[in-house]
Amino acid sequence: MRRVVRGFWGPRPESVDALAARWMTTLDQLALMLPAAGPPCGPGEPWNWRHIHGSGPETDLPANRDSLLAALRAAQSADDWSDVIGTGLRLATAGEPRWEVEVSALAGGAPEFLLQSIVIAVDAPAEAAVPEADLLAAVARAWEPDFGDVTDDDVLDALEDSGFTIGDPVVGRLGYLSAGRAALLPDDAQAAHESSTGGVLMRIAAPGEVGDVVRAYRRLREAGALEPLARPMDRSAL
Repeated sequence: MRRVVRGFWGPRPESVDALAARWMTTLDQLALMLPAAGPPCGPGEPWNWRHIHGSGPETDLPANRDSLLAALRAAQSADDWSDVIGTGLRLATAGEPRWEVEVSALAGGAPEFLLQSIVIAVDAPAEAAVPEADLLAAVARAWEPDFGDVTDDDVLDALEDSGFTIGDPVVGRLGYLSAGRAALLPDDAQAAHESSTGGVLMRIAAPGEVGDVVRAYRRLREAGALEPLARPMDRSAL
């Protein structure tokens, strides 16, 4: 089964060191929460990821600060890099049978129309327990997004049929809303406060309950909690 954990935010210029720290936190949390998804290694050893490049063969990237700094600096030295768009990095790894994880992020820029993002795709056996809420909370803490979710293809298809436009705020089976969005939730909305960011985590629906997700999306949109950032964007969160 494939599920996707995502976070999105507006312009937020950041240094390579700041981005490396966010990446390091994310990779550490993935190794802790999804041990079956990682490559064989000794106790306490960092995972070795595959660095997927825009062109050319994949290369190895150990999950340590020096390797991440080098990869991010290399991305910024490419001819097509722009400090406005941000710095992209895409990593993947595989562990036990039917376990794979891919992480991609575009961050550190100041675009006026394109959201910055972190996307974690987890492929796991259908019977496996995947800590989706913990993964979304980890994304919220590491990247401080404006909004985020845990979703899958069925949910995304249903939301698009309901009028959702790619790039606009959305919730999936689980949702994260920044503090500004949380303040616009309906009074009876059930949400867990995420103290480190000021936002909230919401359990929207169980896997397969696509209709519940669509109804929650419509209700939150009507309440203003899923209002898109004004374009051109001048802030990272509502």
